Amino acid sequence: MGRSFPRRRSLVVRLTAVSLLIALASIAATAWLAVQTTTRAIQQEQGQALSGDATIYTELLGFAAVNHTWDQVGPRLRALSEQTGRRVVLTTLDRRVLGDSGGAPVTLPVKATASVDPLHVDPVLLPEAGTSGIDPRAAGPFKLPPSEREELTALAKKATACLAAFGLPGQVRDSPSGRPQLTGLEPLSARYYAGKCGLFELAAPTPTEQAALTSLNDAVNRCLQNQGGGQVKLGLDLEVLDVSDQRPIEDCLDSARREQLAPYVAPPALLFTLGPGGSPLPTFTLSRENLTRILAVTGGVLVLAVALTALVARRLSRPLRALTEAAQQDRPAPVKSRDEVGYLAAAFNDLTARRERIEEQRKAMVSDIAHELRNPLNVIRGRLEAAEDGHLPFDRALSASLLEETVLLQHIVDDLQDLAAADAGQLRLHPEPLDAAELAGHVAAAHADRAAAGGVTLTVEALGEATLPADPVRLRQVVGNLVTNAIRHTPPGGRVTIRVSSTVDEVTLAVADTGSGIAAEDLPHVFDRFWRAEKSRSRQTGGSGLGLAIVRHLVAAHGGTVTVESEVDTGSTFTVRLPKADPAGVAPGPVAEEGGDDRLQG
Repeated sequence: MGRSFPRRRSLVVRLTAVSLLIALASIAATAWLAVQTTTRAIQQEQGQALSGDATIYTELLGFAAVNHTWDQVGPRLRALSEQTGRRVVLTTLDRRVLGDSGGAPVTLPVKATASVDPLHVDPVLLPEAGTSGIDPRAAGPFKLPPSEREELTALAKKATACLAAFGLPGQVRDSPSGRPQLTGLEPLSARYYAGKCGLFELAAPTPTEQAALTSLNDAVNRCLQNQGGGQVKLGLDLEVLDVSDQRPIEDCLDSARREQLAPYVAPPALLFTLGPGGSPLPTFTLSRENLTRILAVTGGVLVLAVALTALVARRLSRPLRALTEAAQQDRPAPVKSRDEVGYLAAAFNDLTARRERIEEQRKAMVSDIAHELRNPLNVIRGRLEAAEDGHLPFDRALSASLLEETVLLQHIVDDLQDLAAADAGQLRLHPEPLDAAELAGHVAAAHADRAAAGGVTLTVEALGEATLPADPVRLRQVVGNLVTNAIRHTPPGGRVTIRVSSTVDEVTLAVADTGSGIAAEDLPHVFDRFWRAEKSRSRQTGGSGLGLAIVRHLVAAHGGTVTVESEVDTGSTFTVRLPKADPAGVAPGPVAEEGGDDRLQG
């Protein structure tokens, strides 16, 4: 039923191959980054091998957390050197020496022992920094002045004494900002006695803390607003409440804290710990066990990526296979997904439905053509058979009747030929400058006898100069068809008016009548081929049912538009608007669902 294709052309194979290449590149990059990161971590941890190096790092971080410059770091470096037996050198990130514990200048190693930055602390080297990477000793604008510190200390001592009276002993400990904190309390009991012992007053932020907290809160909310998040409120302990997605808030909080603390801490620096004589300390490299572990993880991730990619590829190709089967079986596609494949399936289903509608229209059109051709042929055949049998005399009246039916038959054939040429894109124009008002006068003169015979008044109203480049034969055919329709459907005593007007860009030809009009629900169909507002009425008025379809083609070939306005029992107005620019000279290709109204067409 379906046509098979080589496996190498399969969407599953190709998608898997591409995904595999991407996975390989990603895994390779991840492995390289892991090795580099691990190596750097080991090199940074070389100072942790000895307790002295850990002391140096921690002490310098604490110094940077409470000082905004490194100007007074010299005595601290010398004290650390005496304490650990190391030579300690501190430089800027571009290796300009900030301080040296002593000795002659030495060539520093290529890689520093550690980076000293209280706002970007490695949690391995200082676990107290937590996931934020900010040294908790950096208080910045939250550092309390002596007056507020003394007031809080008094409240803390009073609260401790109160809690002790209830059998809850506790201790007072100062935080890096100078705020006294109670420790050693059982949380539930402390919460129960909080109101009695003034713990709420102790926990309330001071003016200094409130100002710093407000500034920090504003910075966090600006960051969240830039990321499309909502507004939050921070507590004094920097806790964020009533928020389900904490990750973007944590990122904004960390960045806002770094921005707020930056003016209060020393800038980042590089730490070099050397031997007593200034010689570099031994470095560490990645062990074979760690390298094997990284490779094993990389291989596992690669296998998992391949398996998931194949699964996803097969799942993605399933609706495509369903769409292919639907196309092969000429039926609507069952795909209901809301992705690109779903849109493609919807477009395919629309195309299938449109093709079915066009096929139905084609069948209806063939039936209509057969009906339209059958009527005059039946008349001709019937009268010839009657004359042959001697029931009708073969005189001038009979020949005139046969000629009239033949002319009608020729009219239908000519109209079909014009529409066929338009559908094939072979409807040629021969534009030349012409006066639309003059052309309207010629059409009115040609139809004057027919209008007079029907008791209809036919007039022309021309407003100003209306010259445009157009094919005179085709444009006269357009206006003639509209006038013929108007006369045919205007009762005796009515009026048909051809109005010609002009603007800077276009010429307007309007044919208005005071006839029976067209119902609002029928207006969208007046240009359909063989369409009838009255389905049961035969075409006794002499029209082919194709006139308005031809009008629309000819107007479109000139680059213009044709519209209709009508009201039942009042009349109709067909308006043709043509540009004053020179037309292309070739009619456009076929227009879908075109045709003409039996009620109106000539």
